[in-house]
Amino acid sequence: MLDCAIIGAGPAGAAAALKLAQAGYAVQLIERHDLPHPRPGGGGVSPAIGRWLDLDFDAVIATRVNRVRFTWQLSDPIEVTLKTEPMWMVQREHFDALLVERAQAAGATLQTQTTATAARFNGRAWQLTTSQGEQTARYVIVASGSAATIAGLPRSPGREAIAAALTVAQPPSQAAVAQFDFGTLKNGFIWNFPQGDRYTISGAIVGGKGKPTELRQALTHYAQQLGLTEADYTYRERSLRLWGDRQPLHAENVLLAGDAAGLADPLLGEGIRPAILSGIRAATAIMQALAGETGAIASYSQAIYEHWGSDMVLAQRLAGLFYKFPKLAYKVGVKRPAAANIMSQILCGELRYSDVTDKALQILKKSFLPGFGG
Repeated sequence: MLDCAIIGAGPAGAAAALKLAQAGYAVQLIERHDLPHPRPGGGGVSPAIGRWLDLDFDAVIATRVNRVRFTWQLSDPIEVTLKTEPMWMVQREHFDALLVERAQAAGATLQTQTTATAARFNGRAWQLTTSQGEQTARYVIVASGSAATIAGLPRSPGREAIAAALTVAQPPSQAAVAQFDFGTLKNGFIWNFPQGDRYTISGAIVGGKGKPTELRQALTHYAQQLGLTEADYTYRERSLRLWGDRQPLHAENVLLAGDAAGLADPLLGEGIRPAILSGIRAATAIMQALAGETGAIASYSQAIYEHWGSDMVLAQRLAGLFYKFPKLAYKVGVKRPAAANIMSQILCGELRYSDVTDKALQILKKSFLPGFGG
């Protein structure tokens, strides 16, 4: 019997497997795809995760970004040089594969092309039904993404957002610049990240309701403005689960992590950093439980809220104002060197929303509501 079965070998699952295997526990990753597997997304990663995992990621860092450019409908730009350590840009298939390889080297096992379909708890362990047979584990981590549903296991909380990415198979014109565009996509934004020999143009509708066709039209328009045609890129849709109301991320001997836990930033859509954070925290909780610590599993939900969710509540408040009045919000909340630097520091993990939200809300409300705070 396994100590822990982890469903999903993305950043959250692989990080959890690495930590558990390093501690000597019997852990298996169950992944529905073959690996390495292309995953749509911008591939921006905070360098903070290198310290969390104590790994050398140099081999999979395609580009280090030291400048960030913000635009409104591809014009009215502001560009800032990062005052932090450069942001990492990775190609997800290689980044994810490295994490899995390190977990395997530490002792974790991997079963690919395997879909978990159902689970049943017998009072002391989980019996998993997969496309490759049965598996038994004392604990389970569900890290299989925002859209996965496995009978008998908790469903993903959070709010589902529509997202997609264009992957352009040619080097970017600006190799060390991350670009964010507001206004082209209603209730959302577009980001253009360099990834070495290619780049991705991603978009997400995070501020309200939207349709996949609207997202595709906006991304296509953005690409056309760069002189690209449909022959130059591949288009992939994906789901993104944003932090919503505070909900339990655990049940009996089972934890939700990564996109399955609905942790993505509701303002900027960041997902990789919280995925890895949740994987590490999930592994810690399970190690404590295996060591006999009462309440360790329940403490996971509280830990995620304290270290991530409480900040996402503030991000929601900012997003509510930002996407309601996006043009004005861009003018007063982004197109200032100090504001642009703050957004960049948040993305790099050097600042939390709690460090800036009160002041940002005051600035935004004064602009939206004449006489407010005067």
